[in-house]
Amino acid sequence: MNRYIIIILGFIITSCSEKSTSKQVSQQRQKAIVKNTSIIILGTVQDAGSPQIGCTKECCTGLFENPDENRKVISLGLIDTENHKTYLFEATPDIGKQMKMVTKYEPKSDKESVDGIFLTHAHIGHYTGLMYLGKEAMDTKNIPLYVMPRMKTFLSKNGPWNQLVNRKNVQLKEIENEKPISLSEKIEVTPILVPHRDEYSETVGYSIKGPKKSALFIPDIDKWDKWDKNIADEIQKVDYAFLDAAFYSGKEINNRDISEIPHPFVIESYETFKNLDKKEKEKIIFIHFNHTNPLLNPKTKESQTVIEKGYNVGKIYDVFEL
Repeated sequence: MNRYIIIILGFIITSCSEKSTSKQVSQQRQKAIVKNTSIIILGTVQDAGSPQIGCTKECCTGLFENPDENRKVISLGLIDTENHKTYLFEATPDIGKQMKMVTKYEPKSDKESVDGIFLTHAHIGHYTGLMYLGKEAMDTKNIPLYVMPRMKTFLSKNGPWNQLVNRKNVQLKEIENEKPISLSEKIEVTPILVPHRDEYSETVGYSIKGPKKSALFIPDIDKWDKWDKNIADEIQKVDYAFLDAAFYSGKEINNRDISEIPHPFVIESYETFKNLDKKEKEKIIFIHFNHTNPLLNPKTKESQTVIEKGYNVGKIYDVFEL
């Protein structure tokens, strides 16, 4: 039995070949109820989405004609029920729908925008949704944007992002590695540097502590053994671990040099985590799936293997109480 709490929202969410209709998704949002401070998965797909532009493989062809509403780019939402606030982790190209999703989970607030956004790094799926906060779209007012020093410089010095800063659509909040940020008396967020391709900014994961439980969010990392921390030790410190699973194995990429896009393969994570006991394995929720990743389809043998080995496959709308 998994230790996290999944709130049932009225009907079974389908994915891949079993696609939700727009009407079903709308009904699901209307029935959403979160009674306690929680994290919600708002997207599970790698930066370029699914289907991915230019893809002619079987994993994408049908999705261009019949999109799956549940395939959104990686993001978490944080609902602070005690203070009636919401937060986003990542500003993805799907930010419009994701912001609506998370704010709907806080029924005592009528705000259409979140109370803050935490960014991990400057790769396209993790920050380019900021464009929709500007003059051409929502034209927000001083949304707190939590960023590391290099990310702050990147946004401040380069267009079109500096327009958001200059027009005060966002308010940059510089954060430091492993220095906690208090969002309330009971909620604390801490950035943690991880190794990744840092062309324009640092890359961080986040530790998120709630009133009773805590979570680790690492959507992007090169390899677990390149980190100066032991991922197994970090998992034991939290109740949930949302971890990078971009590729199930190297077999998926047959037209590019895999060394240029390093991530922990799921089969490598199996090896890394093999000595964890059942309780610790149940904390792990794999996320950030490339469009080729068979874990996007719950019916594949790879998805079943994840479950059989005691781990979890992240799904949009899954809720985890903090």
